[in-house]
Amino acid sequence: MFRLMEKPYLLFLGDIRDDLSAKTARGIADWRPGDCVGQYRMAGCGVSLGLADLDFAEARERGARTLVVGVANAGGRIPGHWEGDLVRAVEVGLDIASGLHERLNDLPGLARAARASGRRLFDIRRPEGPLPVGTGEKRPGKRILTVGTDCSVGKKYTTLALADEMRRRGIPADFRATGQTGIFIAGEGICVDAVPADFISGVAERLSPAADPDHWDVVEGQGSLFHPSFAGVTLGLVHGAQPDFLVLCHEPGRESLRGLPGRSLPGLAECLDGHLAAARLTNPDVRAAGFSFNTRNLDPAKAERLRRETEAFWGLPCIDPVINGAGAIVDWLENQ
Repeated sequence: MFRLMEKPYLLFLGDIRDDLSAKTARGIADWRPGDCVGQYRMAGCGVSLGLADLDFAEARERGARTLVVGVANAGGRIPGHWEGDLVRAVEVGLDIASGLHERLNDLPGLARAARASGRRLFDIRRPEGPLPVGTGEKRPGKRILTVGTDCSVGKKYTTLALADEMRRRGIPADFRATGQTGIFIAGEGICVDAVPADFISGVAERLSPAADPDHWDVVEGQGSLFHPSFAGVTLGLVHGAQPDFLVLCHEPGRESLRGLPGRSLPGLAECLDGHLAAARLTNPDVRAAGFSFNTRNLDPAKAERLRRETEAFWGLPCIDPVINGAGAIVDWLENQ
């Protein structure tokens, strides 16, 4: 589990041109703006986070400790023309952290420069330490896991909103990050999609260990059991997290599974039933705690109507964590 990255961050956007490629940097800026001193953009970059544009020396003077590669591009590669800028970052005294599949430490020039400067390179998709095998043994504490009808429907934002709302109310709770953006936000966690399949459930158990009976681990979900490409990661996480409650995340209006044109999303009932059935392997008492809708592409009035209709039909809270927070789900949990 990564715990060593120092804050605050300078967010590196390279020369990307589409906003989706900046989702890691945007997630950090949205949820932990106090951890960000600014952004670094190369010539030709077409994306801005609305932060101050700083060069590496300026960022260091303002207190930045780590340059975060805030890009999630196709293939997870580090373009060759970025390496010169990354070398300059370590030379002025910044550590660098990346969640891309290509590793910083595998770039010879950058690795040499980091050693010469005494700086650290964090490849957070490289699991640390021995990997445990899951046992399914019951452990104390409370756990809630976000699951989804698809990838990129709001599981991370929902998990963060739940954890923040619990802590605001004085409820002991920890956000448990399972992906690169979540790790940068929390400062620790494990990228479960980089863990060999046999060990995913064991790593999830380690991520949400035994705790006091009134303590909540709010576990960030990944993928979907109904996505042919990523269901394996989801299943291991569902088993290892051993959730007491699930929150189902969904983007209304999405026409097909991400990356699979023509393959439609499951219905809410089918999806919730499938995730609950999988979760019962390690917690027979698991229950649904509500729904979280990403309504960014809906008219506000239509989004509110859909949210209320869902609540009425299911008898469970339905939120949009960006618009109205997670208070309704936490209210429901406190009454159980």
